[in-house]
Amino acid sequence: MGLSPILGKTNTIEHLLPLFLSQLKDECPEVRLNIISNLDCVNEVIGIQQLSQSLLPAIVELAEDTKWRVRLAIIEYMPLLAGQLGVDFFDEKLNSLCMTWLIDHVFAIREAATNNLKKLVEKFGTDWAQQTVIPKVVAMSRDQNYLHRMTCLFCINVLAEACGADITERQLLPTVLTMATDNVANVRFNVAKTLQHIAAILPNTTTQVQTQVRPCIEKLNADSDFDVRYYASEAAMAY
Repeated sequence: MGLSPILGKTNTIEHLLPLFLSQLKDECPEVRLNIISNLDCVNEVIGIQQLSQSLLPAIVELAEDTKWRVRLAIIEYMPLLAGQLGVDFFDEKLNSLCMTWLIDHVFAIREAATNNLKKLVEKFGTDWAQQTVIPKVVAMSRDQNYLHRMTCLFCINVLAEACGADITERQLLPTVLTMATDNVANVRFNVAKTLQHIAAILPNTTTQVQTQVRPCIEKLNADSDFDVRYYASEAAMAY
């Protein structure tokens, strides 16, 4: 792929792109991973539009690759694609993939997908986040799988940073407070951790903090689970 800058745009498109496409379908995951990890070299020469038109179908296919490291490499490439393709194209072709990764069975993929959301909001703005991302994240709080409910909280942590106090208080905080009564202790102590995390973002004098957040933390402080009580005590110091 290092030949791309030497050969130039026309020769890269004519001679190298077909080779890259075939290697993206190679049976060896290391080969697929190596191609994905070096797409920047090709992008600099032929431009993201040409790259996306030729390689996007293969990238979408690799997003569901059985090897998690291949999926991870695709996620890490996503912010570059998003910024270059624009919001309309991204929403049409790639948005659903980004949300699907949030419920991947591998934690490293869910974690990377969560961080990816923050980068996407920074590129596309808070209006986009409110319309496209936040409703789907909030819906995860009601998922039957407790791991997905925990991922919802992880997403709220990063979305709060990207979206600011107003959106956090109006659209994210109510979901966190509702999850404080979850029947899984791991979810409840992550509620406490999220409340601690977003304390720096929320104005401490708001009515919601006074009337809902502090009573919620007090309730978690009396939880039957030791870890929940521990993280609740940590959260209490932030308010």
